[in-house]
Amino acid sequence: MFKVRLKGKVVIITGAGAGIGKATAFLLAKEGAKVCCNSISDSAKKVAELINNDGGDAIFIKADVSVEEDAKKIVEYTLEKYGRLDILFNNAGIVIPGSVDTISTEDWDRTMAINVRGIYLVSKYAIPHLKKTKGTIINNSSSVALKGVADRAAYTASKGAVLSMTRAMAADYLNYHIRVNAICPGTTDTPSLAERLSKFDDPIDARQQFISRQKLGRLGKPEEIADGVLFLALNEFCTGISLSIDGGMTM
Repeated sequence: MFKVRLKGKVVIITGAGAGIGKATAFLLAKEGAKVCCNSISDSAKKVAELINNDGGDAIFIKADVSVEEDAKKIVEYTLEKYGRLDILFNNAGIVIPGSVDTISTEDWDRTMAINVRGIYLVSKYAIPHLKKTKGTIINNSSSVALKGVADRAAYTASKGAVLSMTRAMAADYLNYHIRVNAICPGTTDTPSLAERLSKFDDPIDARQQFISRQKLGRLGKPEEIADGVLFLALNEFCTGISLSIDGGMTM
């Protein structure tokens, strides 16, 4: 049964095709929101279809958040279909391993383009509409923005930028009553993680190493991260905060 806490609200979720984005799309739709599901591939098309088949209201748009015209198109398409925008979840992101001296310049630039420039671009075109609705933005940062981990130089740098940008945006749009917050997930059991683990010589051992970083002794579930996004969407006394959902990783 669909709930009503987000009834009448319109949401954009980037990177909605799998993992945290997919789980959040399902959760916010169940709470009554109309959801624009974005992905760089066709993966979020199935997510939108499942929401609609379950009695919700969702649309799909294929776009690369790091490309300005694509970012603009995501917002414009949502407004064309629903006439308003209330919540933006900047979730799209990539993880490419490497230290500063081993990651290629191309992979460094791609990481920054998706993880940082993408948030800037989609937010840039969303904010004029969020001003009208006194809406909210939730950015997906990471626990590594608070605690460095090995072999993740570009990813860590990008997520640190996201966290700092979140605070700056919260300050910039406070007078417009736009709340801007970040979630900082720990290692989460997603298809993206499974793909990265498959590249290790011993994927089972690598998985255990990832699990060991969380004090609770397990990986996070996408649905648990989605719960944090919903909390920040609903709680009107939060702005400029980073919500750690990391199984104790940053204790």
